[in-house]
Amino acid sequence: MLKFLLGIGVGYVLGTRAGRERYEQLVRTYQRTADHPAVQGAAGIARATVEGAVANVRRDGGSH
Repeated sequence: MLKFLLGIGVGYVLGTRAGRERYEQLVRTYQRTADHPAVQGAAGIARATVEGAVANVRRDGGSH
């Protein structure tokens, strides 16, 4: 029984460590991607498009 509990404990520790490392790797990848100039440019274009569409809806009163 002690070996079983020890095995569960070791598995839990190793699993959480791998999980945390994987999480941190995903965060770093996201940050590098989000900070990339091409992504920033595309986000700016998308933002301008959405803002233009919202302005048109407000100006037209939202009726079609």
